[in-house]
Amino acid sequence: MENSTEPLVSSVASKDAERLWLECLALIQQQIASQSYKTWFEPIKAINFESNELSVQVPSQFFYEWLEEHYYVLIKNTLARVVGGDARLTYVVIPPVEDGVSDTISSVQPLSIHAQAVEPLSNKSFVASPSIPKADNLQPVKTYLNPRYTFNNFIKGDSNQLARAAALAVGNNPGGTSFNPLVLYGGTGLGKTHLIQAIGNYALENGKAKRVCYVSSEKFTIDFVDAIGADTMRDFSNYYRSMDLLIVDDIQFFSGKEKTQDSFFHTFNTLHQEGKQIVLSSDKPPKELRGLDERLISRFQWGLTADIQPPDLETRTAILRKKSEDDRIDVPQEVLDFIAANVTSNIRELEGCLISLLAKASLENREINIDLARDVLRLVVSDVRSPINVEEIQRIVAEFFDLPADLLRAKTRKQEIVNARQIAMYIAKEMTNCSLKTIGLHFGGRDHSTVIHAYQSVEDQLKLDSKYRDTLQSIKRKIENAIR
Repeated sequence: MENSTEPLVSSVASKDAERLWLECLALIQQQIASQSYKTWFEPIKAINFESNELSVQVPSQFFYEWLEEHYYVLIKNTLARVVGGDARLTYVVIPPVEDGVSDTISSVQPLSIHAQAVEPLSNKSFVASPSIPKADNLQPVKTYLNPRYTFNNFIKGDSNQLARAAALAVGNNPGGTSFNPLVLYGGTGLGKTHLIQAIGNYALENGKAKRVCYVSSEKFTIDFVDAIGADTMRDFSNYYRSMDLLIVDDIQFFSGKEKTQDSFFHTFNTLHQEGKQIVLSSDKPPKELRGLDERLISRFQWGLTADIQPPDLETRTAILRKKSEDDRIDVPQEVLDFIAANVTSNIRELEGCLISLLAKASLENREINIDLARDVLRLVVSDVRSPINVEEIQRIVAEFFDLPADLLRAKTRKQEIVNARQIAMYIAKEMTNCSLKTIGLHFGGRDHSTVIHAYQSVEDQLKLDSKYRDTLQSIKRKIENAIR
């Protein structure tokens, strides 16, 4: 779509779009968890409705892909109920770029496009708080940032792509996006600390912020207690409220610390009012944090809350490859695949296994191979399995149906081949961590929507045909036996 000074849509079309989308949202909200709704549907904005086509804006390319992979059927059925069976949904997107946020709007075909760029805050002027000292009176900042934590060495994958895109947008324009505060949450060892510190390092390196401070919630609490004991509360408050970018890790540990929470509440308010950026991390979404003041939780939800999931197989493999390259150690790809297939919980454990492997190889003067990796993994993983990949699934499925495996990748539409291909795609989605796009590429370069259709077709058939269910279970058992 070409840039234009003309409005994108008429006001009438915009109001119709908003009304229809609100009806869709009301139905969707009844069918999914509240946090999922807040994360994946509240950010969507309706912009146009014309010729039975509803256009909406979403925050990123990954946002669109996630919606299509996880909520395709829900959105399709809801749209059919509200608008009609032949209704179409179009996404409008501004993809994020590494060194800035593009202002070019792009559109994609129905149920296959992308999101809207970050909207800046209003251009209202902010009144400086009297509690913040003048620039020439500011204490020097010790950032506490780890210089190794950058966007360049953070491995992007489906499990963290939304969080990374939001973090990059914030790093490019601290306090100038609608992502304020930015709250990243997820389990231990998934990369939250790396990503929030990457924001600070990026902002400093590119001159986007001058005063940046990263602290754990524990350090903030200790500083607060020390300030009370030394009667220096004014200095404490002035210091933290003078930041352009304040990053606080593990906010769940504020739980039960009422006075600390009260101090942070006022610090948060001052920074937010001044248009300064706040970045937070926790192990749960704000709504699920216990022992925190409701007014704090409410403020944590003002901006964007994004989760980081355990990395998928491809991301885990990429992390191991990057780690081995950084350490200048030549590790065979099959060994990296083997470790990635067996260690699925978190990144720290993944990297720990690689370090143990390298240490064992060095101390025992052994070759780095699958056998050595198996010895290391037995100390970490209870059930060590050989890795399964899409090619192996294709081979076993083709063998079961007495077909050449290459026919599953061919363009033929013969029913018996289509049936085998759909089952192979279904199992690949169930038994590997490959993305839909990657699975499609293994089947002759097919689109991810083909994989969605195949998966849904198999699911429908499983509900209707007990013999079909038995067939699928037999194939799965063959695959499981092959990887033991």
